[in-house]
Amino acid sequence: MKLFYNLLSPQARAPQRMSEHASGFDLFADLSETLILKPQDRIAVPTGIAVQIPPGYEGQVRPRSGLALKLGLGIVNSPGTIDADYRGEIKVILINLSREDIAIEPGMRIAQLIFAPVWIPELVVADSLEETVRQSGGFGHTGHK
Repeated sequence: MKLFYNLLSPQARAPQRMSEHASGFDLFADLSETLILKPQDRIAVPTGIAVQIPPGYEGQVRPRSGLALKLGLGIVNSPGTIDADYRGEIKVILINLSREDIAIEPGMRIAQLIFAPVWIPELVVADSLEETVRQSGGFGHTGHK
């Protein structure tokens, strides 16, 4: 599969796999100057790229584990979804979950982009659904141990 992309600014960097078996491509902050993200603040950080995802696939923008652990930097809508028909700039909605300011530097690796197949089911209205042991049990219904 080939993925076509555009660089939207002179300093934009192409998505890059950082190891031979990496499943994702790192995305870079397309900034002209350092951005300071205060605790609990969130911002859409531009990446300077647009992609052409083939029909039947989606892009998933996911956090980088090292930034989450070391800095407390996360992605609000993780994973963010990029639909196959979207052609605009990819932006990453970062949130500072730490108690300290976080500096987002130009060219900083801020997220990773994964591509996955999408299954679109035919929706069918049903009079009832098959019963299960769980039924409507939700959050925490199986206990804590």
